[in-house]
Amino acid sequence: MDTAKELVFLHQIAAPCHLAMLAESMGVKTRVVNHVNELDLGNSENSFYLISQHGAALDNQGIPLIVTRLVPHVPVAIYQVEAGSIALDALLLMGVRGVLYADQRMDLLLTGLRKMLSDELWFDRPMMSKMLRQLVQKLEGDAHVSADNLAMLQALTKRERTIIQMVGSGARNKEIAHRLCISEHTVKAHLSSIFRKTQSRNRVELLRWAQSHQTHFDLVS
Repeated sequence: MDTAKELVFLHQIAAPCHLAMLAESMGVKTRVVNHVNELDLGNSENSFYLISQHGAALDNQGIPLIVTRLVPHVPVAIYQVEAGSIALDALLLMGVRGVLYADQRMDLLLTGLRKMLSDELWFDRPMMSKMLRQLVQKLEGDAHVSADNLAMLQALTKRERTIIQMVGSGARNKEIAHRLCISEHTVKAHLSSIFRKTQSRNRVELLRWAQSHQTHFDLVS
């Protein structure tokens, strides 16, 4: 999903939805919904859903209950999040695209929206690094790699495996290009190849692929 035609905000509190106003300033069509039963998933093509943590029914990890229903069908992010009140690792594994905090500066909110609409994840760097470390530890503890998994690994070039690791640490295209001394266009070309080889449509699915296939990049040269 390169560009959403509409941002749908589930905003279940009486206060104005300032994030929707900010999105409108980007020239994106927005729609604010005040109740869960007003959501229309049957007409959600090219829509990006932003769910406010404030006013929502939450599970024991601070995640709005509606998120579980939405994620399989539409891209979802959470906004108006109080720091430390939500399980970020659970959100990432569910397929949520990112988190926007209630106390973030406007420029960061704007950057986060733009990145997520460009099909990038928007999570704290420490959390992304933590998830990657946990993944590596899990893989190092598994001495068995199936033939199919090994074949998939061997289909990836060394540069592509490096980029997968950098994506897993939360690096954006511009940062990957800078660190590898290549252009952003080349990074996008590598990502297209990676998505094709791993049958992933975006960064979220790529991370899921890495986990579900227990990818151990040191096993291939």
